[in-house]
Amino acid sequence: MDNTQDFVQQLNEKQRKDEHNKEREGKHRKPSKRLPSKTHK
Repeated sequence: MDNTQDFVQQLNEKQRKDEHNKEREGKHRKPSKRLPSKTHK
């Protein structure tokens, strides 16, 4: 059980980092992915 808890914790951390990176990238490179409605007008 310790193993799965460890795994889940790592997964959560990875997800948090991924989301953080996505947010930072989104502002600079791909705002269209985050706000598609505005770019298509």
